[in-house]
Amino acid sequence: MELLSGADMIARFLQDEGVEYIYGYPGGAALHIYDALFRQDKVKHILVRHEQAATHAADGYARTTGKPGTVLVTSGPGATNAVTGIATAYMDSIPMVVLCGQVASHLIGEDAFQETDIVGVTRPIVKHSFAIRHPSEIPGVLKKAYYLASTGRPGPVVVDIPKDMTAPTERYEYVYPKKVKMRSYNPVTRGHTGQIKKAVELMLKAKRPVFYTGGGVVLDKASDGLTDLVQTLGFPITTTLMGIGSYPQSDKQSLGWLGMHGSYESNMAMHHTDLIIAIGARFDDRVTNNVSKFCPTAKIIHVDIDPSSVSKTVRADVPIVGPASSVINEMISLVQGKKITSPDALADWWQQIEGWREERLGKLYEPSRSGEVLKPQEVIEALCAVTRGEAYVATDVGQHQMFAAQYYKFDKPNRFVTSGGLGTMGFGFPAAMGIKQTYPDDDVICVTGEGSFQMMMQELSTCKQYGIGVKIINLNNASLGMVRQWQDLNYKSRHAQSYMESLPDFHLLTQAYGFTAITVSTLDELAPALERVFADKHELVFLDVKVDPFEHVYPMHVPLGSMRDMLLSKTERT
Repeated sequence: MELLSGADMIARFLQDEGVEYIYGYPGGAALHIYDALFRQDKVKHILVRHEQAATHAADGYARTTGKPGTVLVTSGPGATNAVTGIATAYMDSIPMVVLCGQVASHLIGEDAFQETDIVGVTRPIVKHSFAIRHPSEIPGVLKKAYYLASTGRPGPVVVDIPKDMTAPTERYEYVYPKKVKMRSYNPVTRGHTGQIKKAVELMLKAKRPVFYTGGGVVLDKASDGLTDLVQTLGFPITTTLMGIGSYPQSDKQSLGWLGMHGSYESNMAMHHTDLIIAIGARFDDRVTNNVSKFCPTAKIIHVDIDPSSVSKTVRADVPIVGPASSVINEMISLVQGKKITSPDALADWWQQIEGWREERLGKLYEPSRSGEVLKPQEVIEALCAVTRGEAYVATDVGQHQMFAAQYYKFDKPNRFVTSGGLGTMGFGFPAAMGIKQTYPDDDVICVTGEGSFQMMMQELSTCKQYGIGVKIINLNNASLGMVRQWQDLNYKSRHAQSYMESLPDFHLLTQAYGFTAITVSTLDELAPALERVFADKHELVFLDVKVDPFEHVYPMHVPLGSMRDMLLSKTERT
């Protein structure tokens, strides 16, 4: 029998669970745990410079590996600083376990120093939370936390650990729990066969079908199956922002992604479709625009692991609750050897789609002329070319995020990492750090803007400490670009607080941390600069690109319109 303190149980459990990295920041209530981690060498602790960065780094790790990210923070401000990252993971269904130190149990409720009811604070933004009541519970509770975070619809789980639960003087029996029993939690492992048969019948009869797939396909590692199914049927496919890469974007059946800033052809196809096959997508408001005008002629098949997401905003004609991978595999076996009822109608549908594609060819943006300031779209296209579309790209939130999604072509899942649901500025850089540590020999890029980068720029210090060679591409338009775009469109260009009037010299800032910085402002300078950026995979380089401050992101949904109601440029709309 092995006797361990609560803190040593946590350290040992993390080893037994196969946790590689724990991202965190120490403080009084977590010091027993930190001491236990110091006395082992299997789990590597990464000391960030702000707790929000710890959650985003763990999030980037989780999104690209499929394993839960792990965070350790102290009580009070340590825990509340992690709230934004917990909410970011929750909105995008990302598996994460957040271990929070707490004041000693006899002080809870006394307004003790650095006390916050973090279970109460995070209740709306976690999948579940636990508070440790006795050290002997720790292995069982942690096993449940990792199981809950990574099964069913994934999400963050908070574990609140009072300091006296980890005291080195009290020891209890430690056994690593190999199994989990939770009476009230039984995530589905396959869809209803009858409903899947109904769905396949509709698919074979459809004349204007469209696949609409989201982050659920990526999370459930169902991309290969999806690609087989879509190519077997010959249907067009569009994805959400979170679903980018779930189907190869360079394939002719891909219409790109849809919604607020989605491609013209994908939004037009969705509006005119007679059958939507939605898999692992939740009909988010950034996709649907006005729900009452959404896809008026379409029947809807909706596949999702989370029963509460099905028919939540848009009613499904064939609801299927189940994991994307198993439902897709069952659909593949049902369509094999079967013929679609109206091949001529499908051919006409493709002709219509090709017409929409051609309408926009060469009209996506006005390229810069020699010596003129760069267009942000050109930077992303050059970035895609130099990395052959194979990099991991983590973005912050704003115009640069939309340009990255529109102009970098992703053929693999888990390569585009962004905050979709919460839209968290400051996400991209720490997420890229979490990815780069896991995939040190790959190109990992943070596409950011000067507004977002300043929210987490202190993490340059973390990169210095651990030798994390992220490539930072700053599309610098000296403003909060997306805010300014909305002000141009809706507030007669009254740019209230959207201009950044006192930006740092990013060159000097980067050099202060001991890294290389390059500044670029014209197309002629861009190619040699990118060559230098990617010369060494293990070196952090900051590329500050001065881009056209007046450029907008198009297409853009007309507010309260249907899927086909779009602004196509500053002067043109559908």
